[in-house]
Amino acid sequence: MRNVKKKLKISVEGKTYEVEVEEIGVEATPTTPTSTPQQAAPKTSKGDIKPATSGGESIPAPIPGKVLSIKVKLGETVKAGQIILILEAMKMENEISATIDGKINDILVNEGQSVNAGDLLAIIG
Repeated sequence: MRNVKKKLKISVEGKTYEVEVEEIGVEATPTTPTSTPQQAAPKTSKGDIKPATSGGESIPAPIPGKVLSIKVKLGETVKAGQIILILEAMKMENEISATIDGKINDILVNEGQSVNAGDLLAIIG
């Protein structure tokens, strides 16, 4: 088992906080599959999330919520820390930011769509 650390930006009442979370006890992916792998589609409560179609840095939803607005366009160049979308969760607006400098290769959600924690929102390459 290994520990996985992630940095997240969270906005509370207009103030942005950068936090680091650690997921413990994550099993490493086996290098030799014992059977033919089946790729399951991501689960959502409303709407379909498109599978990632291009390489790059994946931006997952840190918490379940509803996509209020998308602040970038496909192909747009972004800087690390730039807000790419607003996710509403528990009546709070959460700014989801780019984790790296790059170009928006894919936007995998639509405004008004509900997402679960871990669902992919965008790909930056």
